[in-house]
Amino acid sequence: MEEIFIQLALILLTAFICSYIVRLFKQPIIIGYIVAGIIISPFILMSGVTTNVIKTFSDLGIAFLLFIVGLHLNPKVIKEIGGAAILIGCAQIFLTFILGFLVSSLLGYSIIASVYIAIAISFSSTIIIMKLLSDKGKLDSLPGKISIGILILQDLVAIGALMIISSFSNGGNLSSFALESILTGIALLIFVGTLGFFIIPKLTRSVARSQELLFLFSICWCFVVSALFTFFGFSIEIGALIAGVVLSVSPYSVEISAKIRPLRDFFLIIFFIILGLNMPIDTISTIIYPALILSATVLIGKPLILMTLSAIFGYTKRTNFLVGTTLAQISEFSIILLTLGVAINHIEKEVLSVVALTLVITIVASSYLISYSGKIYDKISGKLSMFERKTAKKKPIKKVKVDAILFGYNRIGFSILRALKKIGKKYLVVDFNPDVIGSLSKYKIPCLYGDSYDADLLDELPLGKIHLAISTIPDFEINCLLIENIRMKNEKAIIIVRAHHIEEALELYKKGASYVLTPHFLGGEYVAKMISELDIKRLGYRKEKAKHVKMLEERLGRGDIHPSVERN
Repeated sequence: MEEIFIQLALILLTAFICSYIVRLFKQPIIIGYIVAGIIISPFILMSGVTTNVIKTFSDLGIAFLLFIVGLHLNPKVIKEIGGAAILIGCAQIFLTFILGFLVSSLLGYSIIASVYIAIAISFSSTIIIMKLLSDKGKLDSLPGKISIGILILQDLVAIGALMIISSFSNGGNLSSFALESILTGIALLIFVGTLGFFIIPKLTRSVARSQELLFLFSICWCFVVSALFTFFGFSIEIGALIAGVVLSVSPYSVEISAKIRPLRDFFLIIFFIILGLNMPIDTISTIIYPALILSATVLIGKPLILMTLSAIFGYTKRTNFLVGTTLAQISEFSIILLTLGVAINHIEKEVLSVVALTLVITIVASSYLISYSGKIYDKISGKLSMFERKTAKKKPIKKVKVDAILFGYNRIGFSILRALKKIGKKYLVVDFNPDVIGSLSKYKIPCLYGDSYDADLLDELPLGKIHLAISTIPDFEINCLLIENIRMKNEKAIIIVRAHHIEEALELYKKGASYVLTPHFLGGEYVAKMISELDIKRLGYRKEKAKHVKMLEERLGRGDIHPSVERN
């Protein structure tokens, strides 16, 4: 037992040192985890006891990772991601699978191994992307929303793939899977789903009175459902994933996710140590060439597929580029799927090692791509015109007089337009989401399709004559560009922009913003103002309530949905 604690201490100490050094150089901390895993793995392999211990930790780690992924797969979220993300996601999985199969076949792998590899590179990492987008504050951006929508679809497909592969773990074949496993899986899903719909909400309401009890219940639920699926011949991983999905419909899913987040971060470290275990140093020379070819396929081929598909749906080249680079890696599901494939003798362990190294390479590369995507786009934007439909490009702007321009229409923009209409100002909405432009046109709201990051578009707008410019776009770089362009042409204009961080808000003020919206603080400010004005006069609160209900009903009628709490 003492040896186990010493070995675990060594693992965590190495992970901390590597991550700290990586952070000093302002690099993504995930790279520190990967380096730690590779450094530690030779020492682990020299000790039989450690191998058993780390195997137990790895099983728990993967189960918890998938449980947390499941918590973010609320079926209701599918309504929010839109038809475009679903269609882009379906087409991307299919086309990436075909590309992966062809590349794997050319590398000399068998048909079955090529199928496994093709499936593996079709998925992107939910855990990694959520963490990196959250760190950058990009979860609420249009590229972020599209990426999350595609990830949700990929994860749903991965659930099916996991169920199919795990059904072979007890020696089943395709015919027995068709007759038994599908029926068993459907029965389990119905049973667990019924519990989740009728029993779990009532139970969580009861246990949520105690935060400790809520945490214990969520862990218990994960283990119980995993054990249930394991008992009927499926893998622990698929059980943990389904447990998370079912619990995601609970009104307390956000609290549960927040409570489990420290466990997620701990097991994220363990996950990368597992990658190190799957890449023994003595086999690197034999797996490096195919891993580099597959990495190039993922880092180049997948973004090109995504950018082309996004362009077909009318998004701007910047949005298409950001979506493509965000999803340019393979998933934690890939390792799990191939681990199951090795366990049932479908593929050799060398294939798993190749995919594990591919995962490391693509995660490291995509971490940089996501972190520096804006700067990369600035340098190559001129060469990306082919990834933007001609019909999607901005039309010549009619020289009409407007008093105000709203950059980015969203939940905040709804109220702003109502205020502009109330004070009798002529306005124009500029947005780079074709779905938003279509909706605004439907309601005959003056609008223009275009990317606010496009300097050519800004040159054509009547920025020198407007009295008011408002940006609800949460992107700091875009808001800086808007302020600079407007101030060069119009010193007197009132400029209102949006920020999610205090440091960014102060910097935007320095650049010339008249006011910076900070949504996270405005709610508290409004309530404080309302209390100071109304005191404890019930009639005043009734009037405020009536106004709020009317506004909410109007928003609901237009299809607006309240934003989810940040998923990270």
